[in-house]
Amino acid sequence: MPGDEARVRAFVERWSASGGGERSNYQLFLVELCDVLGLPRPDPARPENERNAYVFERAVSTPVGDGTLTTKFIDLYRRSSFVLEAKQGVERDAEDQAATLGLAPRPSSRRRGVGVRGTEGWDSAMVRARHQAERYARALPADEGRPPFILVVDVGHVIEVYAEFTRTGGTYTPFPDPLSHRLALCDLEDEAVRDLLRRIWNDPLSLDPSRRAARVTREVAERLARLARSFEASGHPPEQVAPFLMRCIFTMFAEDIGLIPAGALRGLLEELRDRPGAFVPVIEELWQAMKTGSFSTALRLKVRHFNGHLFEDTSALPVTQGQLDLLVEAARADWRDVEPAIFGTLLERALDPAERHKLGAHFTPRAYVERLVLPTVIEPLREEWTAVQAAATQHLRAGAPDRARAELDAFHYKLCQVKVLDPACGSGNFLYVTLEHMKRLEGEVLDALERLGEQRVHLETLGITVDPHQFYGIEVNPHAVAIADLVLWIGYLQWHVRTRGDVAPPEPVIRNVRNVFLRDAVLQWDRTEPVLDADGNPVTRWNGKTTRIHPTTEEPVPNETARVPVVRYVNPRPAHWPPADFVVGNPPYIGNWRMRTELGDGYAEAIRHAHPELPETCDYVMYWWDHAAKLVREGKPKRFGFITTNSLRQTFSRRVVERHLRAEDRISILFAIPDHPWVDAAD
Repeated sequence: MPGDEARVRAFVERWSASGGGERSNYQLFLVELCDVLGLPRPDPARPENERNAYVFERAVSTPVGDGTLTTKFIDLYRRSSFVLEAKQGVERDAEDQAATLGLAPRPSSRRRGVGVRGTEGWDSAMVRARHQAERYARALPADEGRPPFILVVDVGHVIEVYAEFTRTGGTYTPFPDPLSHRLALCDLEDEAVRDLLRRIWNDPLSLDPSRRAARVTREVAERLARLARSFEASGHPPEQVAPFLMRCIFTMFAEDIGLIPAGALRGLLEELRDRPGAFVPVIEELWQAMKTGSFSTALRLKVRHFNGHLFEDTSALPVTQGQLDLLVEAARADWRDVEPAIFGTLLERALDPAERHKLGAHFTPRAYVERLVLPTVIEPLREEWTAVQAAATQHLRAGAPDRARAELDAFHYKLCQVKVLDPACGSGNFLYVTLEHMKRLEGEVLDALERLGEQRVHLETLGITVDPHQFYGIEVNPHAVAIADLVLWIGYLQWHVRTRGDVAPPEPVIRNVRNVFLRDAVLQWDRTEPVLDADGNPVTRWNGKTTRIHPTTEEPVPNETARVPVVRYVNPRPAHWPPADFVVGNPPYIGNWRMRTELGDGYAEAIRHAHPELPETCDYVMYWWDHAAKLVREGKPKRFGFITTNSLRQTFSRRVVERHLRAEDRISILFAIPDHPWVDAAD
């Protein structure tokens, strides 16, 4: 409304000239901000601290160096919403500029606040304020929970926004990303910015992008399942349908994020609706152009060079009128909002006839994946980043900006070389979540480098960036291997578009890194041989998967007609893992008593022969655990984290853990047990 706009402009003008110390201004500034946004003012503080849910100067007890507690005060606290830390900077005026040039002495009596905006002193003060707010958030009573947001305010200048939606102890990261988390005071004239702040106050979890993305992703997966069923009903085998639909998926995604002109693919599919017979040559011509980066007759323009093994095969399936209608419907979905952390799982189910009935079933939530990824990989990297920031600040204070830049450059280069392995990667969910959090950290590093004159585009042109080439997986399902690669590139390109806007990614857009390996993660062998009976006939067994409904109990039981050959594994030995700095994942859980049934006698005997040091009674997951622990003791990886089960506490599996903990070197590992707190096995 016009009156609202006038009040906002008056507020911006009034506070743009503020200066001095934050204690002089911050409470009045925040009260007036609440008035402008139509939010309730903070409540009067009460003597009972637990009742202070929305107050200035909320007391918290924080530890000091000697282990004792001291009382600190949060500038503004709103329970379940945010911790706010306020500072006050000042603008560099003409007198300051003259003093900097040596033309006039700088007045010594004037209060400078936390520093002159745009200088390294001000930047350092804002970073310290963020860390201070994080300490306060961690110090809040457990029954109140950690708020999802931290706000760092330079009164009359900016509001910096950081979020941690899992609220489980992870690091607060710039929201929505490192390029747009800093809101200038003048940005309040934009209604979208005002709405963002209102939601942070009143409904912060509605801003969690994974919530909407989960719904959109499920809807997209359901459309894909309908498409897959339709093509299979036309006689196309699943091994042809899956790669065809994955090429369709990526093309739709590329259009929605601007790598193909908006509406070009949808328009093309609409044109083909009346002549489905032309679909195959038209789409194959488009995919050939995407493969090579050449002119597309179908789109009447030159398309980017996508490359990657996704378009090594550019063949398309013939479509009926109904199937073309389904493709048009799928293309109308907003592919920008798919959530890669769950998209892989749902896509795998949508494309696999045997798994399709699970499409609406439970999948591993993103927050659960983050419970493993954050402490295993991200927190050690962030600890190192904090140390690098401190070193760079010291160089800046000493008047050595080149040395500060060198510190940041070295850390960024190292971050771009970090390798992460998931040795049971499935469709890539854990790898993607790790990639996203490393991209968030990289964004903070690049932001610091830009303030020192480094250009992001220059670094990307040189190929110095966190991208899918750093993420490795091992998987036995061929569909999942292809999907994991697709998920990583979709996630990477989503992040690029979100943070770089109209800046095109380097070409080829997707590189053929082939870091997800189709093989067994714990057992290697030369070949398999069929086991024959006394008459020379192949011995068979139940395939371990197919069931039927028992006529009496109406419970699923093994379908003994679904059989596979029993095989012998020749020269079984432990599998090799590619070198990595961190290992994460959710290895398959199969109890020792079920290994022969589900994996076969030959496999069970082979894996126990290849790992004679492990008790035969240990569960399948312990072969992953043991292999990772050995590598940690050898120095690579630095740390590993697996999701496992309560059986880890049972004697036959605990022996595997204890065998490594008795070693002279103190290993650093994490594992998660559903519904239980984190356990640091090194302790």
